[in-house]
Amino acid sequence: MTTGDDAVGPSANTDVYTHGHDRAVLRSHTWRTVDNSAAYLAPQLGAGSSLLDVGCGPATLTVDLARRVAPGHVVGIDVASILATAQATVDAASDAVDVELREGDVYRLQFDDGSFDVVHAHQVLQHLSDPVAALREMHRVCRPGGLVAARDSDYGAFRWWPAAPALDAWLELYHEVTRANGAEADAGRHLLAWASAAGLSEVTLTSSTWVFATPEERSWWAGLWSERIAAASTFGRRAIELGAATASDLAELSEGWLAWAAHDDACFFVPHGEFVVVRT
Repeated sequence: MTTGDDAVGPSANTDVYTHGHDRAVLRSHTWRTVDNSAAYLAPQLGAGSSLLDVGCGPATLTVDLARRVAPGHVVGIDVASILATAQATVDAASDAVDVELREGDVYRLQFDDGSFDVVHAHQVLQHLSDPVAALREMHRVCRPGGLVAARDSDYGAFRWWPAAPALDAWLELYHEVTRANGAEADAGRHLLAWASAAGLSEVTLTSSTWVFATPEERSWWAGLWSERIAAASTFGRRAIELGAATASDLAELSEGWLAWAAHDDACFFVPHGEFVVVRT
């Protein structure tokens, strides 16, 4: 059996996480559940399965996945800085779930070949400089007959109403920053190609969409992004560092998000690509 110890290439420590773990980012991540973020995978989750959640973040989705495979063992990995928050989520779970959290690098997974029944990543590949290498590692640690699953949004396919020049400018800026970070913001449309390049076969590709249309939903969504692009945010600091925006520019974009959400008929669509592969 082998582990990813000797892998070469990028690492979780050299890739740049565009969003960072700012409070507004974590508010978004803790909203995620199997129903709203992994419904494509849910029918194939079996009781007693072992599962690896790559890029677990604050672990809200990880805990919900653990409920679906209980009494199976679930391991969530991420960078060290988020693990205390993730552990607090696990500790606060209202039911007993078997979740273990570890610092980990998707390019160098510290597990033997075929260690898990399910290997899952939600909105991770879009932040990586080498998503194909990551998928090869995810495939390696999945047992034969097990499942490799990934879901990523596609920023270029985002749509909203009414028209808002500030949101157009935000999206252009987001693409500029992610490109500079070596990442692919339009990951959803690339998933099939990445899976094929990683040697995964018989890929089942689907799509699903988050929709924010009620006053509460669009206020929440716009409020998140208004904070996530402020000058003091991880994204804002990176945009300023790159010379892609000034603090004044970012303030205008933040206000533009809130102005858009104030429209009575405003709605926002976030399409995702997603796939499940049976490990051969």
